[in-house]
Amino acid sequence: MSMSILNNIPALAAQNALSVNQANLQSTLFQLSTGKRINSGADDAAGLAIANGLQANITALNQSSQNVNDGIGQLQVVDGSLGQVTNLLNRAVTLATEASNGTETSTQRSALDAEFTSIKNEITNIGANTNFNGSNVFVSSTTSIFLSDASSNYTIGMTVGTLSSSNIQGGSTSGLTAVNLSTDNLTTSAGATTALTDINKAITNVASKRGEVGATVNQLQAATNVISTQIQNLTSAESGIMDANIPQVVGQMSQQSILAQTGVASLAQANSMQSLVLKLIP
Repeated sequence: MSMSILNNIPALAAQNALSVNQANLQSTLFQLSTGKRINSGADDAAGLAIANGLQANITALNQSSQNVNDGIGQLQVVDGSLGQVTNLLNRAVTLATEASNGTETSTQRSALDAEFTSIKNEITNIGANTNFNGSNVFVSSTTSIFLSDASSNYTIGMTVGTLSSSNIQGGSTSGLTAVNLSTDNLTTSAGATTALTDINKAITNVASKRGEVGATVNQLQAATNVISTQIQNLTSAESGIMDANIPQVVGQMSQQSILAQTGVASLAQANSMQSLVLKLIP
């Protein structure tokens, strides 16, 4: 190879190679420091676009999971309240059965009726004052649980219905007639017998409503199980695109560090070659 005093081609080649290797080494060190293979669009534009789409899916699914958990929480409050209503109605059965007995005096029946009235009032209070997240849970409108994966949306609806002593409803698909206890009393044996019939119907209605609530809870729990699996799979896919393969990157760093050292030595050697030209001049 000819030697020139105007252009040091070996030095230029060594400098270019060293610059490329230093850029690669800087990128590798950045990957190690962030743990990410893709840190900008320049690293892998297509991969970044796919990963961003997956991240949008994961974000939507995480919020959907929270929506479902809120819905389950609300229905659990409803079920607990209906459990209290069942306990109250069971006590009312005892009172009405006792008041139906012909041996009870009018004074005794009045006392029984007073407690029955308290039970009816408490049922109405439960319907009016049971809240979840600041809102009454016993409403006639349908509450929709919104679910999304950022690509498609759907809802799971639930209708609890109102609750008071004058309107004890069954499940919406049960076909049971709402029961009105507000006009029942235990002041007479005949009235107590009528009240007992209505109370038993109310217990059936509440059981039907609790069954419907439980079915919706199961549906929501199934939905959250599916969502959890989707989040896991999408997170794994996103990680496979974005995350750095640490053992591989460490190997690259070692290789590039050695190349950087040899590149510096080669550049120094190439720069010293021109000084040999002076020895050729007599």
